[in-house]
Amino acid sequence: MSNPDELLVDISAMVESGHSTQMSLTVVVGGAVITGRLAPEAVWRERVSEVLKDSDRLGPFSDIFAPDRRAGRSERAGEPTHLHFHLARILQGSVGIPDTGGMYRVAIEDVGAWTVGDFSYSDQ
Repeated sequence: MSNPDELLVDISAMVESGHSTQMSLTVVVGGAVITGRLAPEAVWRERVSEVLKDSDRLGPFSDIFAPDRRAGRSERAGEPTHLHFHLARILQGSVGIPDTGGMYRVAIEDVGAWTVGDFSYSDQ
């Protein structure tokens, strides 16, 4: 989408203001279906930073994601520009990648379609 969807911006702003990690969302971005729960950006950054910190090769990158690195930067007109997913999967056929859920950052303006809820597949 060339203009960010106002509903998605509002959902993201509510997640940011309430610091909730319970909002499930499924989006289509560039043909990929991503499903999971939204997290406030600070929580998302902290979790990514923790994962990187534990890696021998990627540890030096952990500071880039530290939540305090975000301080002082402003989003367009104070509105969120990205969705921050945790416990998220990219749906490919009947498989969710990764099985355990990953951390994804998606530009709201790139979302072509979306729905509230978390999709999952089963063999039944």
